[in-house]
Amino acid sequence: MSMDRQVTDNMIEGFREFRHTYYEQQPDFYHSLIRDGQSPKVLFVGCSDSRVTPTSMFGTEPGDVFVIRNVANLVPPAELDGHLHGTSAAVDFAVNQLNVQHIIINGHSQCGGIKALLHGTGGEYVGPWVEIAREARAEVLRDYADASPEEQLTALEKASILISIENLLTFDSVRRKVVRGELQLHGWYFDMQRGALLGYEVEKKSFEVLV
Repeated sequence: MSMDRQVTDNMIEGFREFRHTYYEQQPDFYHSLIRDGQSPKVLFVGCSDSRVTPTSMFGTEPGDVFVIRNVANLVPPAELDGHLHGTSAAVDFAVNQLNVQHIIINGHSQCGGIKALLHGTGGEYVGPWVEIAREARAEVLRDYADASPEEQLTALEKASILISIENLLTFDSVRRKVVRGELQLHGWYFDMQRGALLGYEVEKKSFEVLV
């Protein structure tokens, strides 16, 4: 198997363009970020899926958004058990150190991680990780028992977003700031087939089209 060096060459060229834009054309841009530090208003929890890139999708600039990406955009419940918790550490840092004002859980259609959860696959790493949303799986299999596999997958992709929002509220700092009105939680869903962004509306208990 031959390696395609053009892939990495293209990325290096992309960095060249990035440097030209932010260092040569706007020399003060990164200087201010270095001098003043980062102060993003948004924590964005997205999927590692290569088709779902927050900077491309939402047109953000460096310093605008603190990003967590993992398989199936999941947030585990708060646990202090001596184990390593990368996602939880990032949530804690964003809320307590950066004082973000919004947390967005952004799911998407055709999610491989959620498909692994639905079918009970995923191997020794992905399988246990996506079990974070096992309660959502049980609900979907009950409520959509007669639906097609595609419909079940879509339902589970959306339901898992709500599990992550519930888990966010198990973090004391998150819950306190939400109660005080200092932090808002959002559930978004990117429908790749339609090119649509949906947001969860608590009053309607459903995902509604945002754009």
